[in-house]
Amino acid sequence: MSLAVSMRNVDPAFQGAGQKDGVEIWHIEKSCPVSLPTSSYGKFFTGDTYIILKTFASKNGALRHEIHYWLGKDTSQDEAGAAATKTLELDAALGGRAVQYREVQGNESDKFRSLFKPCIMPQEGGFATGSKHVEESEYKTRLLACKGKHIVHIKEVPFARSTLNHDNVFILDTKSKIFQFNGSNTSIQERAKALEVAQYIRDNYHDGECEIASIEDGKLMADAASGEFWGLFGGFAPLLRKSAHDEDAATDSHSTKKLLCIEKGKANPVEADSLTRELLATDTCYILDCGLEVYLWMGRSTSLDERKTASKAAEEFIQGSDRSKSRLVRVIEGFETVIFRSKFESWPQTTNATVTEDGKGKVAALLQRRGLNVKGLLKVDTEKEDPEEYIDCTGQLQVWRVNGQDKVLISPENQSKFYSGDCYIFQYSYSGDEKEEHLIGTWLGKQSIEKERASAVSLANKMVESMKFMVAQACIHEGSEPILFFLIFQSLIVFKGGLSDGYKNYIAEKGIPDDTYTEDGLALFRVQGSGPESMQAIQVDAVPTSLNSAYCYILHSGTTVFTWAGSLTSPDDQDLVERQLDLIKPELQTRPQKEGAEFDQFWELIGGKPEHIELPNQKISSVPEGDPHLFSCTFLKADVLLQVTEIYNFTQDDLMTEDIFILDCHSNIFVWVGQQVDTKNKLQALTIGEKFLEHDFLFEKLSHETPIYIVIEGSEPPFFTRFFTWDSAKSNMHGNSFQRKLAIMKHGGTPVEKPKRRVTASFGGRSSGGTEKPQRSRSVSFSPDRPRVRGRSPAFNKLAATFENPKDRNLSTPPPNVAKLYPKSGTTQELGSKSAAIAALTKSFDRTSARESLMPRTVKESKVTAETTSKEKTISKEKTTPKEHTISRSSRLESLTIKEGIKEGDHEDDGDEEGVPIYPYDRLKTSSEDPVTEIDVTKRETYLSAAEFKEKLGMKRAEFYKLPKWKQNKLKMTAQLF
Repeated sequence: MSLAVSMRNVDPAFQGAGQKDGVEIWHIEKSCPVSLPTSSYGKFFTGDTYIILKTFASKNGALRHEIHYWLGKDTSQDEAGAAATKTLELDAALGGRAVQYREVQGNESDKFRSLFKPCIMPQEGGFATGSKHVEESEYKTRLLACKGKHIVHIKEVPFARSTLNHDNVFILDTKSKIFQFNGSNTSIQERAKALEVAQYIRDNYHDGECEIASIEDGKLMADAASGEFWGLFGGFAPLLRKSAHDEDAATDSHSTKKLLCIEKGKANPVEADSLTRELLATDTCYILDCGLEVYLWMGRSTSLDERKTASKAAEEFIQGSDRSKSRLVRVIEGFETVIFRSKFESWPQTTNATVTEDGKGKVAALLQRRGLNVKGLLKVDTEKEDPEEYIDCTGQLQVWRVNGQDKVLISPENQSKFYSGDCYIFQYSYSGDEKEEHLIGTWLGKQSIEKERASAVSLANKMVESMKFMVAQACIHEGSEPILFFLIFQSLIVFKGGLSDGYKNYIAEKGIPDDTYTEDGLALFRVQGSGPESMQAIQVDAVPTSLNSAYCYILHSGTTVFTWAGSLTSPDDQDLVERQLDLIKPELQTRPQKEGAEFDQFWELIGGKPEHIELPNQKISSVPEGDPHLFSCTFLKADVLLQVTEIYNFTQDDLMTEDIFILDCHSNIFVWVGQQVDTKNKLQALTIGEKFLEHDFLFEKLSHETPIYIVIEGSEPPFFTRFFTWDSAKSNMHGNSFQRKLAIMKHGGTPVEKPKRRVTASFGGRSSGGTEKPQRSRSVSFSPDRPRVRGRSPAFNKLAATFENPKDRNLSTPPPNVAKLYPKSGTTQELGSKSAAIAALTKSFDRTSARESLMPRTVKESKVTAETTSKEKTISKEKTTPKEHTISRSSRLESLTIKEGIKEGDHEDDGDEEGVPIYPYDRLKTSSEDPVTEIDVTKRETYLSAAEFKEKLGMKRAEFYKLPKWKQNKLKMTAQLF
């Protein structure tokens, strides 16, 4: 009998459960589940039994569930049995995929406790099953022992001085005051987490009015609170050392794993030399005894009644063995936990069952016939998302190529052209919400040698260290680049071979042919990307098997250039080829080829047309981002394995400033380093990330080349903080974790920030050590679009070169814009309008003021040192001008800066800017035949009337100025405003 046939047994109380992200709770009353109001969540009574459902909404919209059933120490056997049975019914209502955890008061799992942070404090009493809630006429003084640096375990202990010790944090809860006693051997993290418990007691048991005092072990009578604390114990006396035998420590006396098969309600041992997946039959239930953990595995073909029988047998197995501290976990075939699979010597990846949309649809239909609401069974509604930038991707970029132990600065026009045999370091600076942010990264080519990879990481670490670690860092391998990397570089070309001395020497020693790209040689490029803001040309082997029907390609040899479009490519894919041609072979006429209609010469260049070839037709898929998992990490020595502890249902408060954490998102990992971590361990952050990938703790089959980001507390970038509900004030506080918690508590829950530190933003490529300005500012690298014209005349090229000033646009980085704003190819009408625009511009080339108005101020300010020296001379000359002339010029400049002192949020109305002249939109455009002069060219939109401002930018002036600077710039560029 299948599970589906038994759906008539599902309790009506579970109708509509698990349809959205969050927690739902039922308590058992007269053996039936009764839904609790959300105001009662987290309040447990010792005489009751509860069922807790946690629903997770994954990034792709799918729903995942975990179920816990909690047994109070005074609950009845009937209610405990009812909870176990009803949990199985709830799982059946959700499609039979949830992992189920049996939780016993005082021995709950960390995963369960994480649902009710900071702690669980059951109250005496119960519901209508016999006992009544206890109401104390006098407040009962109690002493609580707290353990745990991530999740706090609380136990009420005898109120006596002999109970205190140096190894625990204790909370003494009295009617008038709460005392926290910090044992001298406890960690900062344990004290900080215990303080959260003290605050919880104050807020929930004292209506938020009680004072909290911190008592330090070993500091005798340090203040009045210490004297008051010891007075409650009859005076101070030395504390006894805790005995070696810790009665609370869970011992695993059943370390040998045993597998038992359940037949007719009885558990019988399975004889086998080793534990393998093949021992588990899909129509049977099994018990896997691992000592402190006991698993009940239920095959997919078992019925609901069979699962109930097996669950009863598992409960009896635990109770009969006197295993009060063992936890029971029930798993379904195909949805086993990572820990369960790790118990087996072999667990083939292919055996995992999958639930198809068709199969889930059948389950949903069956539930619907039973009158149950199945709206959220399959998935939640999600909107289609475009690749999210998360940061301003129009910032300033510098790139160095690693050459031995040195780095060589690459010119702006070549900084998006990489060689597979080399390693590169890049520094990207962009506007954050409050200050300029920086990302320093390494890119390691597939053909690069190990020595230069190590050198690249070392040089990048020195750059990070010189900036006081106040920057984010990335380690990226060729072929595993994250979307963010492509968005920063916008147009990336990867050539075969290498230019570094190390690579050249290596291939010479090994006798490997040098296949380094040459402009006149034979080369085949695969073109890929999501649009003009993120496109790549990757050189591949010039052979027929490199072709893929889902891509477009560029093939060149000498002066011959072909483009090849696969049969499954789109017009957008073909448009990317045109754009990449402008970077690879801008001056040569091309010969377009379509799959199935190629010229003979095309095939000859790549080795001849094969007689029978079936080309791949799937695009190379990037690793999708998964649900994030947070781990606390300890990396003791080079020869000691990495120790990790998963933090369930994490929040920002779980990131402790003394520790290192890893956030695993599947497609990449983040290594978060607290400010209180010493410098030596900070420099080990990348090694910790690499060790984490090596051990694959989640059995994700992660590549060892998965991108690794290193994030330092206080400098967390938006692409990291998006996984949290983030408060930047918390990460910018002074002190250790405990001191920060105290400060927040004293200031009414408001974090007190430390002063922000300035860091040097860029590194020159010279040995003198002097800093240089970044080589480009892509936020002003916009120029009007142009169609590609083959075989242009020298005169036209010269004119175009004047029009396309390399200081206004880095040709290796096309201006980011919405794809529809770019023409696909040069039509007659487009050519005519562009020629007219160029002709109009040439008329103004002789007018100095016009040229100055066309050059954005930030471009002029980012010129190299020689131009800066010229400016200094000009400034020196201005100092000799008459005073009244200086005042007049100063007043004029003040009017040009458009009230720089006004904050963005101060635009209270949507009228015209007061004191700022208004000009027609046509005169403000860079291509205007009569351009306005003496304006701030970086804020042209300010001179628009209120009506034209809203028409061009799609929003009111006040709304626009509330946006971050980088979003303002992106909006202007996307609209091609000027």
